[in-house]
Amino acid sequence: MNTTTALPLIDTIYIDGQFVTPQGTELFDLHNPATEQVVARVRLGDREDARRAIAAAKRAFERFSRSSVAERIALLQRLHAAVAARENDIRAAMQLEYGAPDGFARFAAKHAADAFTNMVETLRRYEFTRRIGTAEVQMEPVGVVALITPWNSNAGFICNKLATAIAAGCTAVIKPSEMSAQQTQVVLEALHAADLPAGLFNIVNGRGDVVGDEFSAHPDVSKVSFTGSTAVGKAILRAGAETLKRVTLELGGKSPTLLLPDADFTSAIPLTVRAGFINSGQACIAGTRILVPEARMDEALAAIRTAVEAIRVGPASDPASEIGPMVSARQWERVQGYIALGAEEGAQLLTGGPGRPEHLSEGWFVRPTVFAGVRNDMRIAREEIFGPVLCVIGYRDEEDAIAIANDTNYGLQASVYGSDFAHARKVASRLQAGRVLINGLHHEPLAPFGGFKQSGIGREFGAFGLEAYLEPKTLLGAV
Repeated sequence: MNTTTALPLIDTIYIDGQFVTPQGTELFDLHNPATEQVVARVRLGDREDARRAIAAAKRAFERFSRSSVAERIALLQRLHAAVAARENDIRAAMQLEYGAPDGFARFAAKHAADAFTNMVETLRRYEFTRRIGTAEVQMEPVGVVALITPWNSNAGFICNKLATAIAAGCTAVIKPSEMSAQQTQVVLEALHAADLPAGLFNIVNGRGDVVGDEFSAHPDVSKVSFTGSTAVGKAILRAGAETLKRVTLELGGKSPTLLLPDADFTSAIPLTVRAGFINSGQACIAGTRILVPEARMDEALAAIRTAVEAIRVGPASDPASEIGPMVSARQWERVQGYIALGAEEGAQLLTGGPGRPEHLSEGWFVRPTVFAGVRNDMRIAREEIFGPVLCVIGYRDEEDAIAIANDTNYGLQASVYGSDFAHARKVASRLQAGRVLINGLHHEPLAPFGGFKQSGIGREFGAFGLEAYLEPKTLLGAV
């Protein structure tokens, strides 16, 4: 990082094992959303930089695709050690550049490092060669893969996708969000310290419609793994169609939390509110639709309001803050637009509302907002807001609740709460989502993660994630 200018400048990208100056010359401002001030700048790569990165990955693939499982495990272990050594720096970068609350930032920084050991565990159990009938089936790396990551918890997305690519024997080109360049820089320095073979991974800061588009369309890229909005995911799918790229897309969500009639609201509602406001509501898995039995609506609304109004909003520098700012002025305005839309659509404002919290005089902070009396056909119930805005929707009976939960274009995650676990599990099995949580906020990094419907294509994590980077080859007459 060059600090000779008035503001810190991230002015290199990473190609073929070296920090290099990009061909691109555009400078992009990086803000601290808690103060609205520009705190650094990043020089963005262009299409030529993207092509150079792809060429380096293609050269490295020839040898690395033939590496042994033991060699890949050794690399993953070195990567884990290198990233773990920078966990505090990753957390600090997350807090500076998008205001991640401290609790989430601590989890996310550790998750980034652990992605490599989780993939080691998967590799040790995975069979790359199998006997099926009279055939031998070999699982081979798909080729050069493009990894395109978003700004929210960018470090974790880079590390998880890269760990999977390496485990499969693939080489990678990475385009992180330009808005997360400070996270990227810390992670990149850690990855470089692990001393991997040149070209194994290459990172180009740049815009999605420039570097991302080049990665998505280039014939030497065999696969794209993207995490971000559904609209951009569709564009990547179209761009890759000409070369029939393999794709993994982890996209948006409008996750339901279904409170069954026998749910213990004392424990369930605080967890429900936490799930809705995870990462300040800037998370694809956020449980932003709360489904409540009409017979218990008054009780639920009182408990939700109490839980929400106890939440502290503020900068990450205050460890008591549970909700931080929106990442940008544009995102703040988007969320404000949805809050105004909720009132226009006839929903009841239970708590929160437009504007910044009264105790904050600067920063892109939003008042945690809950709408009651929401119908599932309202836009605030159907569109991903990506901010701390929740919708409470009443249901008549269990069949109505399941129908409402599934009546969405998305299907990334869902939650069910009920005192009768066996019954809650039965209801969970009927929800159309890639992950369904029962009576709690759970995570299993070895189990598949991804979405139904317009929440994505394919899965990440564990063996399911690994196979997305592999192609089966059938050998006949060999055994």
